Amino acid sequence: MSSAQTREIKNKIESVENTKQMTKAMQMVAASKMQKAVDATENTRLYAKIARELMNHLAYIEEPGYELLDLRPVERVLVILISSNRGLCGNYNSKLFAKTQEILEDKELISKHRVSSDRKVPESHGMPEIDILAVGKKSADFANKNNYGIPAVFEDLSEKPTFEDTLPISKIALEEYRQEKYDRIVVGYTHFEGAMSQEVKMRQVLPISPKDLKSIFEGQNEEDELENKKDYPIETYVFEPSIEAIVEEVLPRLVEIEVYQAILNAAASEHSSRMIAMKNATDNAEEMVEDLTLSYNQARQAAITREISEIAAGAEALRGN
Repeated sequence: MSSAQTREIKNKIESVENTKQMTKAMQMVAASKMQKAVDATENTRLYAKIARELMNHLAYIEEPGYELLDLRPVERVLVILISSNRGLCGNYNSKLFAKTQEILEDKELISKHRVSSDRKVPESHGMPEIDILAVGKKSADFANKNNYGIPAVFEDLSEKPTFEDTLPISKIALEEYRQEKYDRIVVGYTHFEGAMSQEVKMRQVLPISPKDLKSIFEGQNEEDELENKKDYPIETYVFEPSIEAIVEEVLPRLVEIEVYQAILNAAASEHSSRMIAMKNATDNAEEMVEDLTLSYNQARQAAITREISEIAAGAEALRGN
């Protein structure tokens, strides 16, 4: 191996070392952001607990007039799809889109209301029309690629979204459902289960579903599980100022917190996926440096051996003369 080739290997080693330093730094940043996102999710635990308790009672009210509880035949569906704005997060987006596409192509899944078994569900006919409210640039790209309608795109959310940041998304969902533009609204996101484990979920937002509200808050590690509490019929409660006023005020708040929780889970999952991707990149860079260093040392050793052989051969030739 020539000296030019050894210099080339040395340059490659320096380049990979620089890359390794960057991926290591990005891994540490992603880990820090992931922990902050997890903390934000945990900080909503009390609100989520109370919301679930209210939901267990209010969502079973069947008197007419509560728009957010209305069940209609599903002819149009709005999917709030939460993805990342940037790449370098492994298969985070590809897993989300693959699962979403699978659900959207299944008529029974996408058009089925998730409500209690004792509620009468209107029958839907045919494949519903589907629009995607994109939260993240990658969601908008997915919708465009698959020819879904896009009523709105939110690509400027903070990496640490606040409750107020997510209110415009909830507002669109609430207004569109009240105006009967959509008969079912769902949120697709990646649920954070742990630093090494995330799962793609599709949860019903409207009409309000006790089952999905419970699922989106699962993993909160509540000290006393609400499932163990005894439920009483809604008629046994006394409401002030009135049940109508309370329901009209509480139900929109439940939708807002459900969307907020989904976005927090998606943020934590994105940072976790990016942390894992950068860790894998760092490990691969380390292996590449080791391989290149071995090749470089072998090349240097071969060059030294060749030089010694040439010197020895020259000395032997001089002695012969």
